[in-house]
Amino acid sequence: MSDDAKAAKELVETLKDGEKGFADAADKLRDGEHPEWATTLHRLSEQRAGFWREIVELGHEYGDDVDKSGSVAAALHRGWISLKDALTGDDAEAVLKAAATGEDHAVSEYEDALKLDLSAGFREVVVRQQAAVVAARDEVKALQTAA
Repeated sequence: MSDDAKAAKELVETLKDGEKGFADAADKLRDGEHPEWATTLHRLSEQRAGFWREIVELGHEYGDDVDKSGSVAAALHRGWISLKDALTGDDAEAVLKAAATGEDHAVSEYEDALKLDLSAGFREVVVRQQAAVVAARDEVKALQTAA
């Protein structure tokens, strides 16, 4: 398996987790004191969906099927997020803390991907997406500080 395919599989799993996590967090915050936070999290969920679809389409262009389950470590991380989510309830501060934790993980997945020998075209996509993921992490942490 090429480094592009390895990185793509992990990033797609992480991005799908982020899409679902942000959507769930937005649902929890929608009726709270700060519905605008829900709007921000919903926007980030849609961003993640666009990112993973872009990577899957790139993989298809190269003949790789990167839209399959990722590693055991990724599955364990997803399980931890589910457990954490079940415990946080609807408290805005706890929901934002869980989202920030997820974002820290996403940033580290992009950093790991960039350590691999990626093709020039895929590296450009990963670098661009990483910058947006870092900005999203900072945005979530700013909301967390405001909570």
